[in-house]
Amino acid sequence: MNGFLIHSPLQHYAEVTPDHPAMSLQGVEMSYRDLDIQSNRLAHALVVAGVKPQDRVGLFLHKCFELGVAIYAILKAGAAFVPLDPFMPAERLAFILDDCGIDVLITSDSLCTTVEQIGHRDGLTIAGVSKSLPFKTITNKMVAEQPVTAPEVIITDQYLGYIMYTSGSTGAPKGMMHTHSGSICYANWGKDHVQLTSVDRVASHAPLHFDLSIFDFFSTLRAGATVVLVPEAVTKFPASWTKLIQSERITAVFTVPYTLITMVAHGAMETRDLSSLRWVLFGGEPYPPRQLRQIMSALPDTRFTNVYGPAEAPSCTCYDIPRPLPDGDEPLPIGLVSLNSEGLIVDSDGNICDRGDSGELCIRSSTLTRGYWNRPELNKSAFLLRDGLGPFPTVYYRTGDRVMQGDDGNLQFIGRMDRMVKTRGHRVELDEIEAVLGSHDDAIEVAAFVVPDDHSSQSIIVAVTLRSGASTSRQSLIGHMRKKLPPYAVPRDLIIMDAMPHTSSGKVDRLHLTETYTQSDSQFATNKPELKK
Repeated sequence: MNGFLIHSPLQHYAEVTPDHPAMSLQGVEMSYRDLDIQSNRLAHALVVAGVKPQDRVGLFLHKCFELGVAIYAILKAGAAFVPLDPFMPAERLAFILDDCGIDVLITSDSLCTTVEQIGHRDGLTIAGVSKSLPFKTITNKMVAEQPVTAPEVIITDQYLGYIMYTSGSTGAPKGMMHTHSGSICYANWGKDHVQLTSVDRVASHAPLHFDLSIFDFFSTLRAGATVVLVPEAVTKFPASWTKLIQSERITAVFTVPYTLITMVAHGAMETRDLSSLRWVLFGGEPYPPRQLRQIMSALPDTRFTNVYGPAEAPSCTCYDIPRPLPDGDEPLPIGLVSLNSEGLIVDSDGNICDRGDSGELCIRSSTLTRGYWNRPELNKSAFLLRDGLGPFPTVYYRTGDRVMQGDDGNLQFIGRMDRMVKTRGHRVELDEIEAVLGSHDDAIEVAAFVVPDDHSSQSIIVAVTLRSGASTSRQSLIGHMRKKLPPYAVPRDLIIMDAMPHTSSGKVDRLHLTETYTQSDSQFATNKPELKK
């Protein structure tokens, strides 16, 4: 199926396999016919409410059938969907609504409390709720009265399909713009690499605001397969997750190493029949070979692929894990550059590095973002321009990742070149945490750093000094961050210090903080006296 828009296959499969399940949630299924009809009706309602091509529509929903309906309705209306973490605080939600110019927000009754906290917004329309809110509302009755065929809207493959917000180093989230064309390339890569067919049942394990979810929904759609929605509560309990794999007969999942590590440790895998699971893709952070061997041993018939790619250029390299995995603890390669992608490794001056030398990976890809929404200065610094054909330069995204190419052509990830970290698969800018806590009236100096956790990932710690005489509590400071940061970015621990350690050049000595914290035997939830300097 080769539709030129990311949602085109939906109508195709609604006609060809109308009764085949498009989505499944806790044993209940929605067919391709029903998904097509319901998304058509909502798309008409959005158009009636004033949504125009290339408008942005917010999606503030937990995992539910309505989430899938809303995704396709927004696309059919010609707009771009903006996935919003349902656990984000109201202040962050309000920022993104304003920053992205979102006039329509699709949500649910269960999230009304957060929505009401964002305050009055002239022109904001809310859809998906039954209770009365102080906003214009698209009611369910309005939706039910709309036509069952798709609205006639002119859309090209260069239109935006979605904008995905992530942590920003300035303290404000930044939105990555992706077109229909780029999204289709990403979806086709996933479908082809994993060899998806209509009989597959693909887990939607990642939240929608995480770029892995584009594989979940759209690679699956292009195969006419079934998306199995994984409730957020299930993702937090490994035994519930493995039980779901068994009961829903899940065949493929794209997740993060943390999920797989906890499956082995706490997922009761020995009591489950997981024979349906034929392919596991993982990415977001390195997976220690020792722990990878454990799950590969527990799932002897499952294929594993290490996928690399920032949300700006998803899935631009991958490495299919060999069986048996070679002995040793050498980090896994991130693999070869994917089809329709090109990678350059450059030094600090932008010169191409020799084979065997490490440098920054720059990616040119068919999946490449169009840029950051409303961030012209960031766009200038985030992309490398090189001479191309004719008057147009060739554009590469500067990943900020240091890599090296081996003799076999595979790329090896060395580390980051900036202050962005990965924690349990989530991308977090430490500078954003420092900016948020630094905005507290009593904060003088702030330093965020990471330490290893028990699941081969990283935990974020923050240290702060306060103005003389301040009586602000540790709990109050943590509460200040929770109002502005998504839950996964809130530090695992906060230390109030008398004075911050500094290097001879006067910079905060984060290495000292990290080493001292790591050596401490105290628990995460307590202050550490040895850091009181």
